[in-house]
Amino acid sequence: MMASSYNAKEEDGHHSGSVGLGGAAIQTKKPDNTAFKQQRLPAWQPILTAGTVLPAFFIIGLIFIPIGIGLYVTSNNIKEFEIDYTGTDGSSPCFNCSQSFSWNSTTPCKCVLFFSLDQPFESNVFMYYGLSNFYQNHRRYVKSRDDSQLNGDERSLKEPSKECEPYRTNENKPIAPCGAIANSMFNDTLDLFYIDLNGTKTPIPLIKKGIAWWTDKHVKFRNPGGSNSNLTAVFIETVKPVNWRKPVYELDTDLENNGFINEDFIVWMRTAALPTFRKLYRIIQKKNNMTPTLPRGNYSLEVTYNYPVRSFEGRKRMILSTISWMGGKNPFLGIAYITVGSICFFLGVVLLFIHHKYGNRNNSSDIPN
Repeated sequence: MMASSYNAKEEDGHHSGSVGLGGAAIQTKKPDNTAFKQQRLPAWQPILTAGTVLPAFFIIGLIFIPIGIGLYVTSNNIKEFEIDYTGTDGSSPCFNCSQSFSWNSTTPCKCVLFFSLDQPFESNVFMYYGLSNFYQNHRRYVKSRDDSQLNGDERSLKEPSKECEPYRTNENKPIAPCGAIANSMFNDTLDLFYIDLNGTKTPIPLIKKGIAWWTDKHVKFRNPGGSNSNLTAVFIETVKPVNWRKPVYELDTDLENNGFINEDFIVWMRTAALPTFRKLYRIIQKKNNMTPTLPRGNYSLEVTYNYPVRSFEGRKRMILSTISWMGGKNPFLGIAYITVGSICFFLGVVLLFIHHKYGNRNNSSDIPN
């Protein structure tokens, strides 16, 4: 009887702590005897059988393949034209500009390229500039900015973040906007002209507003002192970035597109993930439903060559593109769906063949006599 009482007390001590010398409680590390702490909760473990796996493979294949074909056909229906104007080839009209122009050049260089469109571009046309071998995803480059300054904070305007070094100050004055991203802003000017049968050049109207994300334009980027302030007076104690030709308050004559809320500047500040990228430059809006936005024929692209790329072996190009409900031209998503669906359908056929041929074999472990 005494032994039974002792064992019960000992069992109870494991759960609530035993009593040591002097009456002090000794805590144990044994978990409580509950279903959760002792891992006795009910669980569901699916058993994969041919009756459940094979239909899943076929269903995925039959769903993914049509979706992939639809995405691929939609992407191919998007019209796109691209012209490289880097000027590395000696026969290029921009060859002299690419060889002689640098950040220290005082006057811009101009060149004209001629091209033709074999098919008309309907609906709105989006004009992009593209850069290659430009690593906007470099860690130091991505961090080289001051978001408080770009959001209109006047204190950050006068005392930029140290992350902007070495483009934080110049001539003992703060740089606005500071950082390597802003300092390397793309500043080529691209003008498009339509050439009719008589050789007359007609300028294509390019819309420069509405190219930036709404959240960037109205939330992340703001001018210090408010939208109606005199930007010349606000930025009087700052200097322009080293590689810029003019200060930030002279980016545009439109007050709603000037300073930190200039949409060309905002688009550039959203860094690209890959070294070859494109950014929206202008929008060519459709005038009416009777005529295409860009008819078939001859065109000229007049480039004001301000952005040198020879130092990092980069390339520059201009892209004209239409869009669809899925965005711009990108066949990857359609190819990915078709590939996954085809693999699943093929595996389903192979597994069905194996199950039909070997699924009814005797699984008994008895050794026949």
